[in-house]
Amino acid sequence: MSTKKITSAAIAVGLGLVAVSACGSGDDASKADSKTVTLVSHDSFNVSKDVLKEFEKRSGYQVKVLKDGDAGAAVNKAILSKDNPQGDVFFGVDNTLLSRALDNGLFQSYEVKGSDEIKPEYRVDQGKHRVTPVDSGDICVNYDKKYFADKKLAPPKSFEDLTKPAYRNLLVTENASTSSPGLGFLLGTAAQYGDKGWESYWKKLKANGVKVVDGWEQAYNEEFSGSAGGKKAKGDRPLVVSYASSPPVEVLYGKPRPKEAPTGVATGTCFRQVEYAGLLGNAENAKGGKALLDFLAGEEFQADMPLNMFVNPVREGVELPELFTKHGVTVDEPQTMDPKKIADNREPWIKSWTSLVLK
Repeated sequence: MSTKKITSAAIAVGLGLVAVSACGSGDDASKADSKTVTLVSHDSFNVSKDVLKEFEKRSGYQVKVLKDGDAGAAVNKAILSKDNPQGDVFFGVDNTLLSRALDNGLFQSYEVKGSDEIKPEYRVDQGKHRVTPVDSGDICVNYDKKYFADKKLAPPKSFEDLTKPAYRNLLVTENASTSSPGLGFLLGTAAQYGDKGWESYWKKLKANGVKVVDGWEQAYNEEFSGSAGGKKAKGDRPLVVSYASSPPVEVLYGKPRPKEAPTGVATGTCFRQVEYAGLLGNAENAKGGKALLDFLAGEEFQADMPLNMFVNPVREGVELPELFTKHGVTVDEPQTMDPKKIADNREPWIKSWTSLVLK
């Protein structure tokens, strides 16, 4: 899940992985024998230090991570650099952007070991195996509980509530053209209101004072009043497009740790997101990249994700941590959209949304 899913505090507690691009071209033997494998991702990739070290010890590869901004921007950059990629594996392309990556030939085929352990509902591109499902999550509006309690105002529950006068100038969302949660929120409204109705909805949302920023980090950590915010000052918007799993972040990294999450989730505003990883088409270290993909789909990494990237594993039988289940929200009926419909409509919808909301 972006871009996107964890606070600056969470990222700081992470690995401090070195962000480097892949080395320049060398002879074929040096590529084949390389002991470094480079993962390109959005800003929110994170993994426990001991879990990564165990993979490095077992595989013989040193992992370097290049964090390349919000998911939308990272995917676009990867496509532009596909002939001379920055790394070997790309992680973080989601179902809202998947067709763009596949249509541009970003990945080469590789079926990970244990692919039959991935839940069937998340498998795509069967037969070609250009991408591997890694995690799922729900893009939803989050709210600052204290703000609404102090105002004696009920938090919104649905898309429609967000257009009501009581919530004027309270919501911040991400740019749908550069951010995966921003695009997911747009697709959620299209799923809710239909091909024609979503534009009318956004006209009402704009009239009600919605604020748009480039990416999740800015929206959540700088504009949202309910975020711990890392080193940034808290914003003044008590509603933000984030994730159903964002409240556990506020508990885990709260100082002191609160007994209950200070943020809540408007479960009637959610869109289901699935993230994938793939072996880049011109990867210098394809052998190492395949080992890394096996790791991302493996049980150890999948079990490590919930309290590092605050997403759900896609592998069968992986148990979720108590903190994640206690403070997170289960969304029983998120908005969804067929991948072909996303592929057919994403670009014209983004163009219409940009003209309607940003101009």
